[in-house]
Amino acid sequence: MDVVTYGTTRSLQRCVHTVANSSCSSLLRKFCVYENSLTCSLSDHPVGKDLQAMRTGQRQNKGMRTRLGCLSHKSDSCSDFTAILPDKPNRALKRLSTEEATRWADSFDVLLSHKYGVAAFRAFLKTEFSEENLEFWLACEEFKKTRSTAKLVSKAHRIFEEFVDVQAPREVNIDFQTREATRKNMQEPSLTCFDQAQGKVHSLMEKDSYPRFLRSKMYLDLLSQSQRRLS
Repeated sequence: MDVVTYGTTRSLQRCVHTVANSSCSSLLRKFCVYENSLTCSLSDHPVGKDLQAMRTGQRQNKGMRTRLGCLSHKSDSCSDFTAILPDKPNRALKRLSTEEATRWADSFDVLLSHKYGVAAFRAFLKTEFSEENLEFWLACEEFKKTRSTAKLVSKAHRIFEEFVDVQAPREVNIDFQTREATRKNMQEPSLTCFDQAQGKVHSLMEKDSYPRFLRSKMYLDLLSQSQRRLS
């Protein structure tokens, strides 16, 4: 044991002995103050660096536990859907008829053609941590409306970097061949450069997420609420 480590251990022992007869709150305050000063004084020593790393890790873990705790309490309910509606929730629900909501089950494309259907599906995907698939599909649809050649190139690269590239911030789940074909299309972007990738993502959502959405409490609650308004 080196001199600094030995001194650190002895100092901690003296600190604990000094406050042994104090109240719990007093003990906690004194130890926290001592820990802070000790970490600062040893900032260039391996012991101090370990303490700093440990405290940083604890803060990060606490933040992660808080975020995961919030996400785990997200309810798959109609209230989640109304929170992100294009209009005010009450007004939107009044506009949404039972017939319209029921038609969302006809096909995935019918759902995507209705703005409230898209909003409800987006809310559902957020509970599954896969909303990037829908966001990519919508970005591609908007991209196809581009008329300016200069804007088309910049938009294409922005979409590729955000959704398609390896380790993109919102990387979508597509196969290697599709990803590389899309990368090649970036050399000369066109209105169809994302068609293959968009088709893969559409198929994935249609076969995987869409059936679960139709069985979800969120969708069933929505149908129930729209039906109650008619009765």
